[in-house]
Amino acid sequence: MATIVLRARLLGGEHTDLTYEDPDQVDEDAIVDQVIEVLSVDNGVLRCRHGERLVALYARGVASIEVSPRGAIL
Repeated sequence: MATIVLRARLLGGEHTDLTYEDPDQVDEDAIVDQVIEVLSVDNGVLRCRHGERLVALYARGVASIEVSPRGAIL
């Protein structure tokens, strides 16, 4: 299972740090490509975690993402 940490910068200027996991992936580069593919579609949604909370990240509200270790810290 591949896990990455994302910092999502939202259209309003705020940001949030999230964990995204995919049990079918083992390669972190492939999971990053998957995240970019999902968020590049207007109706794309990622199921992420912020601590113990489940978060639905809608593509239409995301301005940019950073992938750990460069930006996000949980």
